[in-house]
Parts: sequence; C-alpha cells; structure tokens
Amino acid sequence: MGTPMAACLVRSGFVVKGFDLEPQRMATFVQKYGGIEADCLHQACREAEAVVLILPNSAVVKTLLVGDQGIVKDLKPGCVVIDMTSGLSAVTIALHHELARQGIAFFDAPVSGAVPRAVSGDLTIMVGGEDHIVQPAMEILCAMGQVTRTGAIGSGDVMKALNNLVSCGGYLIGIEALLIGTRFGLSPEKILEVLNASTGMNNSTQKKFEQYVLSRKFNSGFPIHMMLKDLDNAVDLGHQLGVTTPFSQLCRDLWASASTMLGSDVDHTAVAWLCEVMAGSKIIGHTEANDDASVKPVH
Repeated sequence: MGTPMAACLVRSGFVVKGFDLEPQRMATFVQKYGGIEADCLHQACREAEAVVLILPNSAVVKTLLVGDQGIVKDLKPGCVVIDMTSGLSAVTIALHHELARQGIAFFDAPVSGAVPRAVSGDLTIMVGGEDHIVQPAMEILCAMGQVTRTGAIGSGDVMKALNNLVSCGGYLIGIEALLIGTRFGLSPEKILEVLNASTGMNNSTQKKFEQYVLSRKFNSGFPIHMMLKDLDNAVDLGHQLGVTTPFSQLCRDLWASASTMLGSDVDHTAVAWLCEVMAGSKIIGHTEANDDASVKPVH
C-alpha cells in the first residue's frame, strides 16, 4: 500500500523522502516514481514537514515513534505525523498526547480501498482528529484519496475496524450463498448477476467473487492476518464497550480458523476455500483456472 500511496504524493508535487527496510524496494521506487532515498529512517524524518506512516499495527507504530531508537527525537516542532496504519484507538490516543507534549501533531488516518485504489489515488481515508491538527495536512491526504472526518483522535481507527468487520461478514455470507446456489444447480455467474442487481449486492459480490474466487486466483494483495487484525480490533472494542456481538465473534472465529489452516500470509480471499471444505462443495465458475496451489493448508 505504501508504494502507490507515496507515488501519488510524488505525482502531486510533494518532495518525498522515503525509507524502507528492504533497500531494493526503495531504490526501485525512486527509479520508477522519483523521490529521494534516505540512508536511514532517522535521516528520512529530519527536517520533514510531515511524516506519513502505514505499518502493520499500532505496536510497530509505537516502537518506531517512541521506542529506544524512535524517530520522535528527529522530528522538528510543528511536524505532523499522519498514521495511516489500521491501528488501535487506545494506542493512537496515547501517542497523540505523548507527541503533543513535544510539539508534534499526530492523528489517525487509516484507509480502505486496497491496492487498486491506492494506485489511482482514490482511497477512502478515515481521519480522526481536531481541525487544527488535521487541516494543515489536508492537501497531503487529498493527494491519496477521499477524506472522511470521523471525529476525535482514534475514531478513524475504530471506523476502519468496523468497516472491515462488515466487509468480512458480507464476504462469508456471500460465499455461503454461492455454495448453496451452485449445489442447487445455479451458475455462480448468474448468482452474482442477480445479487449485483438486487439488495444482496455488497463489495464482495461486486469486486471480489468473480475476480478472485471464481477465477481461483485468490490474489487481491491483502493477506488474512491483516484482515484478522481489524476483526480482532472491532470485536475487542465491542467487548470493552459491553456490546453483545455474537455474529461478529463467529465471523472473527471463522477468519481465525482460515488463517490457522491456510497460513497467515495467504490472501484473504482464500477464506472461500475454508467455506468450501466445510460445505463439501466447490464453487466452480466459467473462469476457473483449476489452480488452488496458493490456498493449500499449512502444515
């Protein structure tokens, strides 16, 4: 996600200095898109007006910012840190207060839309933070997508987790509908045609089932462990708030089972394979590639 997002910033005229733990990835970025390759993380952040992060989780964000080798000491007063990680609101709120004491602005801005919309610069960006913190960074955010202000610090993280909870539930129920329909004798293509013209339509019926499931490619570019992290965040928040969420818990458990069986780095669309195993059926479309090597269980 970071590569196409940074490319959008370069195209919009920003001076982008980047760092990646894999040097070749950064070198390739500079060669393809432009920008400046920093020798180290600290060099990348010195003198920066803004630092944009999109990392695996909030624990990594915290370590990077305020850990023993954290970059916070490299940031000049007035710098703004835009955390586009799908993170934990509690950690985000704590980091916001800690950095504010050092004159550094920090807010959450997680994204939805996956790699295709990161490439086109049309991500949905869920921003938590007060106007005086967010407004100076709006030009940066708008270069990468469409901004929705969700409320106070941490609210963007909450909204991202809830969005993916709904997305994951829609994916599972859609797969089960395909399994029932194809067992009866309907073609999966016809099922999707009707769903997408009716009230059963959702993001998965429109943008995932034909592209990644019927084709058996399972290559959307978003791994199971990243989706499961957002599900954990959403379900845990429900528990903390005293909200009874039986379907959410079941949804989370099914995705966790798929991660255990298939491997945490397998594409999230391969969860369909687990549903097929449980149903004793396989969804077969006209576009099937007959290649499920990427979704075999791990041992």
